[in-house]
Amino acid sequence: MRGIRRKEKAIESMEEIISILKKARYITIAMSLEDEPYLATLSHGYDEDDYCIYFHCAQEGKKIDILKKNNIVWGLALNDEGYVDGSCDHLYATAQFRGRVEFITNVEQKRHALEVMIHALESNPQKVIEEQITEDSLKRVNIGRIDIEYMSGKKSKDVIISL
Repeated sequence: MRGIRRKEKAIESMEEIISILKKARYITIAMSLEDEPYLATLSHGYDEDDYCIYFHCAQEGKKIDILKKNNIVWGLALNDEGYVDGSCDHLYATAQFRGRVEFITNVEQKRHALEVMIHALESNPQKVIEEQITEDSLKRVNIGRIDIEYMSGKKSKDVIISL
């Protein structure tokens, strides 16, 4: 695997990379079928104990069709710190990952995945868990699990003027 060209932007700490993934409001995953790329942006929850990312989605659609045939994805979580006016520079931190998607069918695993996502996204997670997670909703929801095989990070935290 080719390394990062701008070594000063590489994030060496796995803890920092994971914190980017946890802080990001969404992730974008890239997938491919028959040399045709496809992107999907998803809300997510990172499970530290199982080193995986959960997402929920529809039971059918293009993403599902592709992932059933080729479950390998590359993903990106972005924390955008904004453009620095007058410097032609943009500050950011990213976590990139490669993994394989599996769809969960076990109801208790679905419950766990939803709780991970709700805790990652909600300001009052317990209220949402009590109101939204029911036996019926657990049967209907489709949960994807990305088992992470590789992860790296990159950031631009300072304005760099290079002419």
